[in-house]
Amino acid sequence: QVHLVESGGGLVQPGGSLTLSCAASISIFSIDRMGWYRQAPGKERELVASVASASSTNYADSVKGRFTISKDYRKNAVLLQMNDLKPEDTAVYFCKLTRTTTDYWGQGTQVTVSS
Repeated sequence: QVHLVESGGGLVQPGGSLTLSCAASISIFSIDRMGWYRQAPGKERELVASVASASSTNYADSVKGRFTISKDYRKNAVLLQMNDLKPEDTAVYFCKLTRTTTDYWGQGTQVTVSS
């Protein structure tokens, strides 16, 4: 069983920054894909950013140029650096790890962007 633990969420003012971390209970060196998703109240869960085993990345159009996803192999974690945050970025952010055909999800961390 794979366990994922997210951290780094919180309340931030518009224009501010946060870094989310998702620590995995296994080595991420050969994991097929890891990603961050978010779900705002009343909306469906959506992809924010993902990174493949070869470190190729994919971003939602709404966060391109503001968010950066990266891997920390030493900590077996995937990070999401979020800059220039906007109120519409407010959501619960979830980490997902895909190993072969199985997806594993974290419990989520709340990000609130408000003045």
